[in-house]
Amino acid sequence: MKRAQQKFNLLPAPVRGALWMIIASTMLGTINVLVRHISKDLHPFEIAFFRNFGQFVFMLPWLVFSGLAVMKTKRIGAHIRRSLFGIAAMLTWFTALSLLPVAKVTALGFTAPLFATIGAALILREKVRARRWGATIIGFIGALVILRPGIYSIGSSELVALGGAALIAFALLSNKSLARTEQPNAMVLWMGLFMTLFSLPPAIYVWQWPVGETWAWLAMLGAVATIAHLAINRAFIASDASYVMPFGFIQLPAVAIMAFFMFGEVSDMLTWVGAAIIFASGIYIARREAAVLRAGETIIVMPQPAVEAFGHTDKTIR
Repeated sequence: MKRAQQKFNLLPAPVRGALWMIIASTMLGTINVLVRHISKDLHPFEIAFFRNFGQFVFMLPWLVFSGLAVMKTKRIGAHIRRSLFGIAAMLTWFTALSLLPVAKVTALGFTAPLFATIGAALILREKVRARRWGATIIGFIGALVILRPGIYSIGSSELVALGGAALIAFALLSNKSLARTEQPNAMVLWMGLFMTLFSLPPAIYVWQWPVGETWAWLAMLGAVATIAHLAINRAFIASDASYVMPFGFIQLPAVAIMAFFMFGEVSDMLTWVGAAIIFASGIYIARREAAVLRAGETIIVMPQPAVEAFGHTDKTIR
C-alpha cells in the first residue's frame, strides 16, 4: 500500500487531480443510487439524518486527533445559515431521488452552478460578464432538453429536483462567504454538527427504525459520502478546478450504469444531450472567467450536488 501511494504521488499533478475527480464523481453517483435504494425502506428525511450523522461519526477520529481548537469561530450565525441552506438542499434532493430516475435527477443537478451564477449577481453583487450570462442561458436550455415541456408535462417531481439544485446554489454562495474568513477545518466540523442536528427534527417526524440490511446500506452511505468529500478536496488541491471539473461528468454514466443494474432504469438520449449541454456551460463559465482570477476576483465554479450542499467542500476558486 505504501509503495502504491509513493508511485501515485510521483504522477504529474494534473493526472492526480483527474484521478481524484474520477473517484469523487463515481462516489457522488453512488450516493444518489444509495439514497434511491434506501428510500424503498426509509423516508428521504430520515435518510438525510443518517447520512449526516454517519459522515460526522466518520470524521470524529480526525477531530480527536486535531483537537477542539479547530472548532474556533467568530461567525457562528453564518455557519448556521449555511447549514440551513445545506439541509434544505439535502431534503429536497433526496426527495427528488426517491421520485425520479436517478440519472435524470443527476443531470438536473448540473444546473446548480447556473443558479449560483444568478445568485452571485443578484445577492453578492458580483460582476457577471455577457459571455457568462450567455453560457448560463445555454445551460438552462439544456435543462429544457431534459424536461421537454410541451412534449411531457413538467411534474412536481421535476420541480423538486430543480428546487434542490437552486438550494445547492444558495448553500454554495453561503459557503463562499464563510470561506473568506473561516478556516476550512472549522467549516467542516460546524457544518457536520449543525446539519446532523437540523436533520433530526424532520427525521423524527417520519421516523421508523431501520431493520436488517438497511443498517448496512446507511453505513455505506456515510462512508461513501466521506470518501467523496476527501477525494474532491484532493482533486482541487492537486490541480486547477477548471482542469479537473470536466471529469465530473463521469458521475452521469456511473449513475446510469448502477441504476440500470439495480433498478432497471434506462436513460433516454435526450437526457444525456441535455446533461452534456448543462455541464458544458458550467465548464465554459469556469474557463472563460479563469483569467479574472489573476486580477484577484472570485467566481463560482461547478459544485458537486451530493457533497457541496450536503458535505463540506469549498470549491470557490480564488
